[in-house]
Amino acid sequence: MRRYPTSFIILSGLGALCAIPGLFSIAGFGMLLHPLLDDPMAGLAFVVSAIALFGSAAFPLVIRRLQQDENA
Repeated sequence: MRRYPTSFIILSGLGALCAIPGLFSIAGFGMLLHPLLDDPMAGLAFVVSAIALFGSAAFPLVIRRLQQDENA
């Protein structure tokens, strides 16, 4: 069974949590979640944050794979 680094799982989860309200806001449904998300620029900020979190999540995964390749 393959184990993913804990930091990868946490950062990916946070990225998904940021992407959901961001996409809702950009689609025009942000007011359903919170009045501040009625502005599409707020949604854009959430989407950019989600992309940054997904990018940060990739680093521990790549490091783990490099360690496994070195040990093989």
